[in-house]
Amino acid sequence: MLTAHKIKVFQSLDKRKFRQKYNLFLVEGNKTIKEIPASKFKIQEIFSLNPEDLNLKNAKISQINAVELRKISFLQNPKDSVAVCEIPESKQFPQSGVQLVLDGIQDPGNLGTIIRLADWFGISQIICSEDTADFYNPKVIQASMGSFLRVNMVYTDIQNYLQKSETPAIGTDMVGENLYACDFPETFNLVLGNEGNGIREKTAELLGKNITIPRFGTSQSTESLNVAMSAGIILGQIFSKKISR
Repeated sequence: MLTAHKIKVFQSLDKRKFRQKYNLFLVEGNKTIKEIPASKFKIQEIFSLNPEDLNLKNAKISQINAVELRKISFLQNPKDSVAVCEIPESKQFPQSGVQLVLDGIQDPGNLGTIIRLADWFGISQIICSEDTADFYNPKVIQASMGSFLRVNMVYTDIQNYLQKSETPAIGTDMVGENLYACDFPETFNLVLGNEGNGIREKTAELLGKNITIPRFGTSQSTESLNVAMSAGIILGQIFSKKISR
């Protein structure tokens, strides 16, 4: 049952401090909600316009109307269902292959897209600086399009992490080795920096080298690429070389 108290709690989950207080976050849309049982996440309760469409066993599902859905949804055009999920304990797994390291990514949409890219390319873990956008931000969850279910996110002191890591770290910058001429190791950390300021100086000191995406166009109007767009181009090149080996 959707009570006034629950509505108030769910509406507060757009802020990180309340997600931490209640240890909850929201997932919207039947397609993604149906995938949750196969992940590490636990559903506490589901509120749906049409519960029969979900066909989820052992899930507590309450039917609501469109007005109620709009009250608890963070979408401009709410979908069919909202699942209330518990935030699990964060665990770091051993690195294998390419791993992304995010140094202060602030935009939730960028983070969600990067998570989706990681899932697409089979990258199972992303290491984030402590000031990177919150993984459970509703905009991150939506932008990831369900990929958040399959990518492990770890928030830590990335400078300390890179110092202790036995694998090389390669940064992304406006100045560096040409992406298309670079030979990448099988296992390494690919470091992506903040949207406006790039990789922090202290982080840059821990990198083996930087790579850059060369500009082929003649227009000077585009000063740089969006960080998520850059990540997609770089990962595409990295994995194309893996196939050609």
